[in-house]
Amino acid sequence: MVLQRIFRAVIMGPPGSGKGTVSDRITKTFGLKHLSSGDLLRSNIEAKTELGLLMRSCIDQGQLVPDDVISRLILKDLRLMVETSWLLDGFPRTVAQAEALDSVYTVDTVLNLDVPFQTIQERLTSRWVHLTSGRVYNTNFNPPRTTGVDDVTGEPLVQRDDDTPETVTRRLKAYQHQTEPVLEYYRSKGVLEVFSGTETNKIWPHVQAFLSKRLDSQKQKVVA
Repeated sequence: MVLQRIFRAVIMGPPGSGKGTVSDRITKTFGLKHLSSGDLLRSNIEAKTELGLLMRSCIDQGQLVPDDVISRLILKDLRLMVETSWLLDGFPRTVAQAEALDSVYTVDTVLNLDVPFQTIQERLTSRWVHLTSGRVYNTNFNPPRTTGVDDVTGEPLVQRDDDTPETVTRRLKAYQHQTEPVLEYYRSKGVLEVFSGTETNKIWPHVQAFLSKRLDSQKQKVVA
């Protein structure tokens, strides 16, 4: 499907909600350009840009990167995509960031993946990694042949610090606390669409149907 008019969307969801998979399917199905704030942040830090150095300084000092710095980073990239339909991932995360985005662009829709925290905890805490190769196993649906051991090398698997039960719980609570006001902000604007479920493959058809309908409607308005 090729878009007939610029369409701007935001996707939200806690870590482990399947946001990456859904974003990938949206870009492939509808041709939107996927812009991840995390990827953009990392690339700027690695390239040692002015904003990258500023963010590195904040991170090294254990500080949160200020809203205005994150907003400048994202908006700078979006200005290069004036004629492109896009899907923003990881931004905005605060109301201040949402207002900064709204001051420049009109967001057509905000997709929120509502996956129960218990489901996410089970997904993430079941993940084990072979550090040398990067091979990832999941004890629920992709377990190693021998518990705790890499299939290829026979070396021990480890659980990343981010995937321990305590860390996952802390990350999920932090996400909820930070983003609930953003969801309410978009809800009040009438552009928030919530997709609830426990499996990405069952959530995706609803996301696909919604976007197909929205884009068809928009295409008709352009024709009219």
